[in-house]
Amino acid sequence: MAERAQYEELIRQFSAFGVVKREMGRILPADCPGGSAAVLTLLGRHGDMRISKLAELLAVDMSVTSRHVAHIADRGWIERSPDPADKRSRILRLTPAGQAQLDELSERTTQLLAHRLSDWTDDEVGQLTRLMTRLRASFDDCRSAPARPPAPPPEVEQTTRTPATTTK
Repeated sequence: MAERAQYEELIRQFSAFGVVKREMGRILPADCPGGSAAVLTLLGRHGDMRISKLAELLAVDMSVTSRHVAHIADRGWIERSPDPADKRSRILRLTPAGQAQLDELSERTTQLLAHRLSDWTDDEVGQLTRLMTRLRASFDDCRSAPARPPAPPPEVEQTTRTPATTTK
């Protein structure tokens, strides 16, 4: 297991990673904020799905997912059709316009990363990808676990008294 100082440095790096996320957000088209881009990306990667599955993959509340879905549906990037297995549910599907938007997002992101990581070797980019994939998987394993680790057991107070004895 890593030392505490390594985890503390990792926390600092996570905090600083906001700069990367903000720059990636700035390259998104004005009508496609990050949440919408995430929905398009997941539909492109996993194919048609129910909104409940999408919410699970996004790891956000159903109401947040519904807002993202409504936003991209209003732009014609997805269609919602009845689920044959359960008519109360809807299946989300990328439209050709949605696929075109996803392709544009992918191109923009690829160009940004290629520019910013131009001085990295292929091996370094591959190593970063593998480590980020592993990090994400470690957190996926914890989705059903409590958000906070269990509290450590209370420390037992040491006393110098001798235990009471009973007499018969």
